[in-house]
Amino acid sequence: MVVQRDQPVQVWGRAAPGARVAVGFAGEVPTTTQTDENGGWSLQLPARTAGGPYVMRIDDGTQPRVLRDVLIGDVWLASGQSNMEWPIAQSADPEAEIARATDPQVRHFKIPKSWAGTPQEQLAGGEWVASSPQAAARFSAVAHFFARDLRKVTGVPIGIIDSTWGGSRIEAWMDAPSQGLDERALAEQASTLRAADEQALVQTRRNLARWPALPVDDAGWNAPGLDTSAWTPITVPSLWEATGWNGMDGVAWYRTTFTLTAAEAAAGVVLGVGRIDDSDTTWVNGTQVGETRMQYNQPRRYAVPASALRKGVNHVAVRVTDTGGGGGIHGEAVEVFVQPGGGAPRALADWSFRPSNVSVALVDDKNQHPTLLYNAMIHPLQPYALRGVIWYQGESNANTVADALRYRRQFPALIEQWRAQWRTQWDAPSLPFLWVQLANFSSGTDRGDESPWATLREAQSMTLWMPGTAQAVAIDIGDPSDIHPLNKQEVGRRLALAARHVAYSEALPFHGPVPQYTRFEGNAAHVEFGTSGGTLAVRGGGTRVHGFALAGTDQVFHPAEASLQAGRVVVRSAAVPRPMAVRYGWSDNPADADLINTDQLPASPFRSDAW
Repeated sequence: MVVQRDQPVQVWGRAAPGARVAVGFAGEVPTTTQTDENGGWSLQLPARTAGGPYVMRIDDGTQPRVLRDVLIGDVWLASGQSNMEWPIAQSADPEAEIARATDPQVRHFKIPKSWAGTPQEQLAGGEWVASSPQAAARFSAVAHFFARDLRKVTGVPIGIIDSTWGGSRIEAWMDAPSQGLDERALAEQASTLRAADEQALVQTRRNLARWPALPVDDAGWNAPGLDTSAWTPITVPSLWEATGWNGMDGVAWYRTTFTLTAAEAAAGVVLGVGRIDDSDTTWVNGTQVGETRMQYNQPRRYAVPASALRKGVNHVAVRVTDTGGGGGIHGEAVEVFVQPGGGAPRALADWSFRPSNVSVALVDDKNQHPTLLYNAMIHPLQPYALRGVIWYQGESNANTVADALRYRRQFPALIEQWRAQWRTQWDAPSLPFLWVQLANFSSGTDRGDESPWATLREAQSMTLWMPGTAQAVAIDIGDPSDIHPLNKQEVGRRLALAARHVAYSEALPFHGPVPQYTRFEGNAAHVEFGTSGGTLAVRGGGTRVHGFALAGTDQVFHPAEASLQAGRVVVRSAAVPRPMAVRYGWSDNPADADLINTDQLPASPFRSDAW
């Protein structure tokens, strides 16, 4: 494992009531304590500088435990939703990055997805794993690249505690008092949830019982002549959870048929198999015609060549892989079709279904409920000393503008609550807390001048009033069509720049331009920027800046022309002769926003109004 340097090393556990416990570490004389009436014990070992590997021996007089290969370095907690959870194996250049992960002094501890109605004292599981090409594929990509960059500049071991859950709302990561909630009522609610889960799983287990040999080798399930008499009918489109398969994740197959004339087969068709959560490979008559990975909300439309078709009955096979949450073929009925060349789409009906390699556990919606993840995945970490926190979350709280506005209160409350958790153990300064601002993405929630994602980015930027914080702006490295952009290397690098300044007191550029105030003179807005964000520049060169909009007293925004002039941005629009407000990058997908500094760090979206 890795324990935090320059902080007392807290060691705690359980033994027999009244037992003497001795803990020896790094060759020092053991420190002893006595357990309480419930068997609980805790003690502090002296702070040490970076180094190792060392041995820690914990002895209660009956069953000694020896922990070997303990390093002393910096420990960072990485938390949030799927973009922090996202593994190296599914990010950019996975083969090269996995091969490069050869530094065993970078170590990861992955906390399993778990939830509880009350704060827990013990994690559900997890183990420390040293970085290696054999293990790195599963590591959080953002956290790993962050750790790798810190290793280069600090030279000390870096430990990452990965406590993440895709799709989670911020409320799930906060305790009850910080949200003004009744702890007893929440515990009762959690008990009700567990009972409902068990009831819901009864049907899933009954359905799976017809195939007692699971998992099973599914090679050949794409063949046109496959015997599907043992398969079961299923409604398409619909997430399989809604059709009697609650709590199931993994691999399952769908099959159906369509009929063509000789002329239609000779002309080729377009096949629509709906939206698939999360990945699919699709065949027609045993020929692969399409594959889409990790695009849970993207309609699949695959061109099927004449060579794969035949006159009469044609067989469709879809292998679906669901990594968590909802699974299967879903979307609108019109997205599931076959369309001969020049003809109208025809609905695909009479689908058959069979799982091949699945697990069953109803945890999928627990990331939406207040306190449940905090109780099981954050609270048990106290009092493990940390160097700081990196956070990537917010997409699930950007469904509406009202939702995003609440984040203004929720995010600072979470930071303060987490800091208090660690501060109670020793008189530590404010825990460095760094986050990734939401990347650009076409979420489909923009409504004219309203943007939930822009509003949530604003809430993130507003939280920078708290000391010991910084954000990595990512509006230039997202993917409009993918909520999980692949470029996690740059995200990790920008977080590491922030850490080097906030946590390690390095004087270096770590953020882009930050607006200080706006003057409205005549037909123009003059946006002044602070000096900490570096010298203004435009991505791609030149002085013309894109992504600005102006509005007058009617509060209707119009695209504007903007340019760099004497260290400021001057914004004008012929449609707004007397501007009253300016906005920059104010959309879910501000793809044209190109204001940066000369270190290539982007400016965050902003607005001068509070409309």
